[in-house]
Amino acid sequence: MTKLEKRLIAFSAAFALMFGVTQTVSAMHIAEGFLSPGWCIGWGAVCIPFLIAGVLRIKRTVFRHRKSLILLAMAGAYAFILSALKIPSINGSSSHPTGTGMAAILFGPAATAVLGLIVLLFQATLLAHGGLSTLGANTFSMAIAGPLVSWGIYKLCKKCRVNRLVSIFLAAGLGDLFTYCVTSFQLAFDHPSEAGGVMASAAEFLGVFAVTQVPLAIVEGLLTVVVMMGLEAYAKPELTEIGYLKSSKEAQA
Repeated sequence: MTKLEKRLIAFSAAFALMFGVTQTVSAMHIAEGFLSPGWCIGWGAVCIPFLIAGVLRIKRTVFRHRKSLILLAMAGAYAFILSALKIPSINGSSSHPTGTGMAAILFGPAATAVLGLIVLLFQATLLAHGGLSTLGANTFSMAIAGPLVSWGIYKLCKKCRVNRLVSIFLAAGLGDLFTYCVTSFQLAFDHPSEAGGVMASAAEFLGVFAVTQVPLAIVEGLLTVVVMMGLEAYAKPELTEIGYLKSSKEAQA
């Protein structure tokens, strides 16, 4: 990473601290109007350094591995389709898979942040799923926090020599669940309970979404395993090129 790129990320991180941390929030996909302006701006600001790092990561990956563009597009499409499937929950709310775990496993959390932002932007404008004012909050929960957990779990499982398919299942499923944990706290910060404050409100939101989100996370984990098995069978050269699979020389060593 060049000095200019490091300075750019450092500057964006400072900007995020100035405008994101000091706000008092009002931010599932969170719909338009569910968050106050201060929290909308704050969550958007927090996303900036991750997005800049993601653009630089994608630029570097595509420059080195042109064929990775196909996998990038496929990972984005996978996230778009899964996260657009709204499943009715209790109290008139809805839940959905996130689909970002696969991108995090293949390209890391930084690149996934950019893919997730694009997915959320298209869904907000074309499907009225989510909102433009809440784009920052939704990006942080679904495209940053969840993928970070998915990537971390996958790397930890790999280091512990857990079976690859089990690792994919755990990474995708737990990343999905963590996304909704973050979303629940985003809503709780902006809409604290009069009786118990933020924690009571967060527990209420978590309880509402857990009814449908836990089985959805299991389904997403299983589906991601199936898709990755297909990629390993039909896109082995591309997966080897980006480092997901070992080359024959590395495997022999």
